[in-house]
Amino acid sequence: MESNKITECQEQNLKVDKIPEHYLKLDDDALREKIKVAKKTLGNKLYIMAHHYQKDEVVEFADVTGDSLYLSMEAAKNKSVEHIIFCGVHFMAETADILSESWQNVYLPDENAGCSMADMANRLDLEIAWAELTGKFGSSNIIPLTYVNSTAQIKAFVGENGGACITSTNAETIVKWALGQNKKILFLPDQHLGRNTAYNLGVELEQMAVWNHKNGKLILPSTDVEPLIILWDGYCAVHQQFTMKNIEKMRLEHPDVQIIVHPECNFEVVQNADFAGSTNKIIETVQNAPNGSKFAIGTDNNLVGRLQQKYKDEKEIYFLNFYSCSCATMNRIRLPHLAWNLDNILNGNYQQKIEVDKQTATSALKSLEKMFKIMQN
Repeated sequence: MESNKITECQEQNLKVDKIPEHYLKLDDDALREKIKVAKKTLGNKLYIMAHHYQKDEVVEFADVTGDSLYLSMEAAKNKSVEHIIFCGVHFMAETADILSESWQNVYLPDENAGCSMADMANRLDLEIAWAELTGKFGSSNIIPLTYVNSTAQIKAFVGENGGACITSTNAETIVKWALGQNKKILFLPDQHLGRNTAYNLGVELEQMAVWNHKNGKLILPSTDVEPLIILWDGYCAVHQQFTMKNIEKMRLEHPDVQIIVHPECNFEVVQNADFAGSTNKIIETVQNAPNGSKFAIGTDNNLVGRLQQKYKDEKEIYFLNFYSCSCATMNRIRLPHLAWNLDNILNGNYQQKIEVDKQTATSALKSLEKMFKIMQN
């Protein structure tokens, strides 16, 4: 019997869609034609970006695809465009707005495309945690790090307190830098990326505490060991779906398969996979593997499905969990939203524009620039 419980990766789809109804009534061919005409009309004033987890129908019209930070950096480099449509989620569009020029407009086709993990850390809760932790360990003894999958407000707080942003690609480099500061690390909002990264760098699990943001309590794994890493108790609803049962079933059915997962998966899953890496690393691993290779991939199913199609005549690619739900917030953006966004731009209606206030953007930029500086050294 199926459960009626709504999962976290589905709940965003319950939010009211503000798109005019007539866009939802158009068939795909009509929508595609509208998008093609709008793109041709706007020409080099327009730049459409799509995250790897977007639906195929959206990726079809993207000028560039990639992970969240890569796309934001591409937006920052492209100084010739006036309109940047970010087909992703809210924090990604915020980052693109922070890194782009003031005269450039960044849009999110559906403003309800948020991120449940980013929403697990807000500025008020972080300030409460910071006050408690600095009171306990000293104000000069903690450095904050935030995954780029966080709101502009969180990035701003981290920037104001000498910390840096982090991505799944550069996680080990940034955490290694932070460990070299001889301070405790507050890592947010994804506990799994923080735990997996720190463990790979030699930090024992007993040295990792968890901050429960719901009740404002620090959970210590051991009373005998002082924590070195304090993990915010956030997580990605999509990657948390992958379990040891998925791995055991896959190895039983396909003994020669290589299992690849994203480091947002839980510790046990990552430890029992053959490889864990960022979205781009997963793509590169499959791309560079010899023909005949077999992979089971634990990440968003939209991406896995595209990899299956791309390499169907060369490599065997399986869903680590076929029944896992894709990122519902990414999936909110569909052809009707893209067509509506383009029509609005053509009509001078910028209601889907994402703007980060100047004060927040200035502070958030500090955390991003700190990350870039660390990567250059």
